[in-house]
Amino acid sequence: MPDAPAPVPSRAVGLTRIVVGLSVITVLVHTYLLGISAGRTSLIDYFGYFTNLTSLLTSALLLVSGAIALRGRRHPLWLSYGRGVAVTCMLLVAVIYNLIVPGTGSAPAWVSAVLHAVFPLLVALDWPLIRDRPPLAWRHLWVVTVYPLVWIVVVLIRGATDGWVPYGFLLPSHGPAVLAAHVAGLLAALLALGALVWLASRYRLVRRKQLGP
Repeated sequence: MPDAPAPVPSRAVGLTRIVVGLSVITVLVHTYLLGISAGRTSLIDYFGYFTNLTSLLTSALLLVSGAIALRGRRHPLWLSYGRGVAVTCMLLVAVIYNLIVPGTGSAPAWVSAVLHAVFPLLVALDWPLIRDRPPLAWRHLWVVTVYPLVWIVVVLIRGATDGWVPYGFLLPSHGPAVLAAHVAGLLAALLALGALVWLASRYRLVRRKQLGP
């Protein structure tokens, strides 16, 4: 039933999520410090990249989820939807980087592997394997577009004002029609991936007794 209370996750699940979240944040901090040594000091530019910002926000959700699990508490409904959005966005990161623009970027190869493959895979597996969230309501699928739309608007405004964009396909020089097509394609991909995540929330791949405190 959509919007039903989520089962209580185990403390082992909570600890694992905290370790993964802290590890990814450490990777992000390390990569930012590497950028400083190369003259890239702007924190705003660093988190202007969708991969970096989404990884940070997803890690924060993992930390919150883990802390709640360690206390033996039930996850609030907003956190389940937040995690659903995060999983969707991390899947988008993996699909675009690995299938459409593989090998781009200036980060070390191991950092790209962690942020574009390992981390998305972990959160994607966590979603169906550990069922500590209720089936998400289809009427709320639209929420997967809110955060990416805000990010796109900010990027387009920056591109039109100071000329900085994180990815070449969002350059203002492409013109309004091409930019609109790129944005529409991203939103369509988000909704398709979100539908898969919402669908996966309806299946239980681990017995409920394994989720107990």
